[in-house]
Amino acid sequence: MDETRFTKYLKKEIKRPKSHDSNLVALDLFAGCGGLALGFEAQQFNTIGIESNHDASQTYNRNLRGTCYSDTLEIGYKYPIARPTVIIGGPPCQPFSVGGLQKGLKDSRDGFPIFIDAIRRLRPKLALFENVRGMLYRNKSYFSEIIAAIRSLDYIVEYTILNSVDFAVPQRRERLIVVAHRGRWEWPVPLTIPKFTAGEALGALAFEIPDDSKFLTKSMDKYVAKYEKKSHCINPRDLHLDRPARTVTCRNLHGATGDMHRILLPDGRRRRLRVREGARLQSFPDWFHFCGPEGSQFNQIGNAVPPLFSSFLAKSVKKTLNGTKLKLEDVRHANRTGQLELGFG
Repeated sequence: MDETRFTKYLKKEIKRPKSHDSNLVALDLFAGCGGLALGFEAQQFNTIGIESNHDASQTYNRNLRGTCYSDTLEIGYKYPIARPTVIIGGPPCQPFSVGGLQKGLKDSRDGFPIFIDAIRRLRPKLALFENVRGMLYRNKSYFSEIIAAIRSLDYIVEYTILNSVDFAVPQRRERLIVVAHRGRWEWPVPLTIPKFTAGEALGALAFEIPDDSKFLTKSMDKYVAKYEKKSHCINPRDLHLDRPARTVTCRNLHGATGDMHRILLPDGRRRRLRVREGARLQSFPDWFHFCGPEGSQFNQIGNAVPPLFSSFLAKSVKKTLNGTKLKLEDVRHANRTGQLELGFG
């Protein structure tokens, strides 16, 4: 593999999972292919995943130490562990994404009642979920219901929007992060090193032209030009190697759309991204292999939490778990008043 500043950093931070003596267990709901869990395993958590998509659960089991059960979650689900240390996950985000219909609670794909039910029954020390920014817009009222439901279980709930590009991921990807805890939470601090670019992520891959390469046709080029003109794009939507990539999604990795990620080659042709290139932009190491047909692999990548970003979240989770534990009355006081009066130094 060609070494770049990014690939060296990734190799150092996300290693193949090894055995360890940690008693920390993260139950990963709606686990996908394991991007969120991989970051937690990098911080010595044991993981147990549950994911309904068979290809994604196979990918998880092929690459992580933990076991992922290929099963469909529901309220009252019988979990394989009685008391996980933490519950993490990415409840289906289509009800809230800008690209979805934003039906929220009325959407059958909504996973939040299940996620909250798991917190209520398993009582973890901490819970964390990731979702799209859309929850804070048209669905803010439903988001408020979710927060209130978790607080009613005697957790302090904090949330913010973080950008993965600030945490070593070569991609601008804003996501809502919500944490429920009974201690003192500190958000991960953005890195001060220069942001990694798409060129540093892809390296020589960007200029390779394998036999199975897929190029934009002339008609697709015309469609892209029309799309960019209509959407008032100042810069072409090609993958610019001198800066972080745009947000990676299932749609712009696999779909033949005007917004698709593609590389403008020196000869003028535009080549669509390959699976390994999409994986690198999401900070998956090269030893991480995806199962299923190509379309399924692209969907797994686009839906994933970048493992490098997840690793920073896991560090903050460990810090909270190892820190001061609040008394129940302090948690309830904080939820009543919206503030803590604990006298920490």
